[in-house]
Amino acid sequence: MGLQDISRQKDGKAGATLAQAPAHKARRWYQDGCGAAQALELMGERWSLLIARELLLGARRFNEIRAALPGLSAKILSERLETLEACGVVQPCLLAPPVSARAYGLTQWGQGLEDVLCALVRWARRNGEVQGDALPLTPVALMLALRAWLVPERIGELDLWVAFDIAEQRFAARVRASGMTIHPGGADLRAPDLRFTARSARDLHEVLFAGAERDVPETGLRCAGDPALANHFAGLFAKAGPEVL
Repeated sequence: MGLQDISRQKDGKAGATLAQAPAHKARRWYQDGCGAAQALELMGERWSLLIARELLLGARRFNEIRAALPGLSAKILSERLETLEACGVVQPCLLAPPVSARAYGLTQWGQGLEDVLCALVRWARRNGEVQGDALPLTPVALMLALRAWLVPERIGELDLWVAFDIAEQRFAARVRASGMTIHPGGADLRAPDLRFTARSARDLHEVLFAGAERDVPETGLRCAGDPALANHFAGLFAKAGPEVL
């Protein structure tokens, strides 16, 4: 992604422990040898997993992370990033030119949290009664939902590129028999098979998961491309609820 590691940390190294973490995180919570307990010691503090979520599709600047998580103070974000860096989950980096700004990205080990987050997305919806449908949704969280609810068996011989323009963030999804990959920078994708445009991730979530109308120009919601193909794409995702698990 054009990132230059400025921490000199070996990407993907999972040997860090909480003993190496900053003072505000240097104690263990559980004294329990279970792997789940140890994972919670690393990622169980409030906001840690959501910070990791926002970095899944590429490094972001401090202020971008704060904007995505408005309930998170600058002080707590600084502490969490310091802890996650010490534990080998996050690393500081420079964004590629012409931006060349300091940012934070996940290490290779940190990227493994995508599976954890997708499993949590599916688990939380098992009874279909999670009270989150009216709450804000970040663009990265929407992309995670696509990955979490994709039913690979429905892809068949489909092979297409889908661009997503959500607020000021851009993504591109490649769908083919092997699954779906999501990449930042969908604005650079020339002639995608489909392009979804929305002012908010929540509006687009309703289109893809609840069958809402795809073209509402007054709200900035649009779908460019073959309507039949758009229907096919929307049908690749399971609907939340116990019947799909």
